Amino acid sequence: MKSKKTALYSLHQKHGAKFVLFAGYQMPIQYSKGIIEEHKITRNKAGIFDVSHMGQLFIKGSDQLTIDLETVFPTDLKNISLNQSKYSFLMNEDAGIYDDLIVTKIDGGFNIILNAACKETDFEILKKLLKNKYEMKLSDNLSLIAVQGPNSVKILEKIFNGVSKLRFMNGNWFNYSDQKIFITRSGYTGEDGFEISLPNNLAEDFAKKLVNQGAKPIGLGARDTLRLEAGLCLYGHDINESTSPIEANLKWAISKRRRKEGGFPGYGKIKSDMNGKLSRLRVGIKPDGKVIAREGTKIFSEDNQEIGLVTSGTFGPSINSSIAMGYVKYSFSKTGTKILLEVRG
Repeated sequence: MKSKKTALYSLHQKHGAKFVLFAGYQMPIQYSKGIIEEHKITRNKAGIFDVSHMGQLFIKGSDQLTIDLETVFPTDLKNISLNQSKYSFLMNEDAGIYDDLIVTKIDGGFNIILNAACKETDFEILKKLLKNKYEMKLSDNLSLIAVQGPNSVKILEKIFNGVSKLRFMNGNWFNYSDQKIFITRSGYTGEDGFEISLPNNLAEDFAKKLVNQGAKPIGLGARDTLRLEAGLCLYGHDINESTSPIEANLKWAISKRRRKEGGFPGYGKIKSDMNGKLSRLRVGIKPDGKVIAREGTKIFSEDNQEIGLVTSGTFGPSINSSIAMGYVKYSFSKTGTKILLEVRG
């Protein structure tokens, strides 16, 4: 299968990107400065991430769509404000996670940001669950650019007057080159930041403008170290169809009203998980020293029982130490518990 390229491909090339194939796309893993430097730029200044490989799904419909979407997602969509976003899940009947996603209420319906590797499958699942009642479009003419880091608000405010007034997980429409673009205050780095959805033909010009204002292009490598330091899950690694949101320690993402009322796929399992029948839990792990415990590393208790598995592990440049996350037996999930990791035997 031929690999795809985003609208920013030639800009990545100009900045010396090293590419990898990710979810069928040629994506920059890093630039000449390297992952650690790119990580620090994002934490201290501002970084630009090309996330155009993600799915941007638009569903049109009236109040009935909100009701129907609540039979799909465990989120309180009835009380969501216009242009407000919520982190949510698409789940199977056993509460296994098909995908984690961001749902935004927009004029005339909803926009859903899907993970790149899952977007086509998600689209089919959603069409089926919504019984083909609504107009649904998985856009291929839009790019998605994230600007992350403490300077991102200053940089964007110079281009869009009023963008600094956006609250976290809220968005709005802005004008750029006589076209409407949608900006939300959100991201995947643990820093303040914004995600900008705009037509493909404006993407390169816009990214150049960000570079001129002092933001630097950042690759997928630093995106991974940043999200791991922030304790954020990566789909297909930390969560998948065999993990429920409760054991993934993501109960906060299921609205209180929905926890009580249910009415979405997997509610039975969610309810039993919440009522104390949990066998394992996702935890953050801080290994001693700089040895990296990668995905698949076995976790043991101090008396050598095997109690779990690491799902993500790397070096955390901000804390100058190894970091990881994984699942352990519930009885070992208390903060401060001492565990042992088996690295390379």
